[in-house]
Amino acid sequence: MEPNKNNHRRDFLKTSALITGGALLNPFSLPGAYAAGTDEIKIAVVGCGGRGTGAVFQAFETGHNIKLVGMADAFEDRLEQSYDRILKRFGEDKVVVPKEKRIAGFDGYKEVMKDADVVILAAPPGFRPDHFEEAVRLNKQIFMEKPVATDAVGIRRVLAAAEEAKKKKLNVVVGLQRHYQDSYVETIKRVHDGQIGDIVGGQVFWNDGGVWVRERQPGQTEMEYQMRNWYYFNWLCGDHIVEQHVHNLDVANWVKNGYPVKAEGTGGRTVRRGKDHGEIFDHHVVLFTYEDGTVIHSECRHFPGAANRVDESFQGTKGKVYMNAGHVGKISDYKGNSLYDHNGENNINPYQKEHNELFAAIVKGEYKFADAENAAKSTMTSILGRFATYSGKVVSWDEAINSDINLMPDVLAWDAIPKNVPNNEGYYAYAVPGQSKVV
Repeated sequence: MEPNKNNHRRDFLKTSALITGGALLNPFSLPGAYAAGTDEIKIAVVGCGGRGTGAVFQAFETGHNIKLVGMADAFEDRLEQSYDRILKRFGEDKVVVPKEKRIAGFDGYKEVMKDADVVILAAPPGFRPDHFEEAVRLNKQIFMEKPVATDAVGIRRVLAAAEEAKKKKLNVVVGLQRHYQDSYVETIKRVHDGQIGDIVGGQVFWNDGGVWVRERQPGQTEMEYQMRNWYYFNWLCGDHIVEQHVHNLDVANWVKNGYPVKAEGTGGRTVRRGKDHGEIFDHHVVLFTYEDGTVIHSECRHFPGAANRVDESFQGTKGKVYMNAGHVGKISDYKGNSLYDHNGENNINPYQKEHNELFAAIVKGEYKFADAENAAKSTMTSILGRFATYSGKVVSWDEAINSDINLMPDVLAWDAIPKNVPNNEGYYAYAVPGQSKVV
């Protein structure tokens, strides 16, 4: 699979979130769109942490006739906490999830998807290929969170399922919500229209102080501990260059209308080296090279107390552009003249807008969204960056996407053993640039 080849603007934008030229179908004719004889839309959620619970809230807040009919999570306590929050907010008329449809464990997703028209996939990203494949097999309309896998093996599975979803005309929206944020849409449209000329360079950042840590508790198996503390294990999270920085790298791909052909970089564990910090790095700095030779500088780090920065900048032959998630989109020439300054005062929250767009399409009987292919390739961009920092080598896209290293455990069970376990002192092995094999 070669990136960028025949990847013209019109082809790339087919998978962009706000394209409205999808095939129109007769109302009520989408696979799994409605329960028979009613305008009621049944939803199920797989992964009941904060993001999954929030996505259910946003589905209800679209204002359509939606009922929650199934919930699945690995952990019963997290599932029940989510259920209580949703029930308290929306009531029994909308939350129709009896105990037998609230299923804890690794395989509950298979059961709870069956009765739904739309499924929300928000478990840790290592599970996304399994869950997405099953949703497509069952002909469900789909919202799934980013990233969509944690290794190249999973990416190839998602790409194959994405093709099936297109054939079946299943709407798939992915939580790369900048595609649904007016400031990004309007600003990048102007970039694509040539307002700053040809892109010659760029910088993308996700630098902040880091995220939560969940300490090991007495009586936990190794599998349960890693699942509870999932952010720090690559089979679950992919490292923060994948779990977080995918947003910024996706913007780079969007601006460039393509995907990088190679990456080189550096990274490591400087300030975050404890036993509860698993195997992930706390910083990555990567140079991504695109087919036309453009180099994008990528930086993400978790250093408490250091300067934070989460944004994207690009330079063209005629001007430059700056964007961030705070509804900022600015274009200027090299003399300092403003060419565009987005007014985000009345913009809709993009997390809400992505659900508004999805459910509006379903209600109208439209096949409109095919986000999964781009989401998989932008996730692969993040994994390519991880491969470069972990190995310390220049890694090509083709080498990366054809990697046969599978991070997932051979068995998913509470007494099963993940592939990376602590040594006698309680520390996990982690990558060493120049020594680690990644492809």
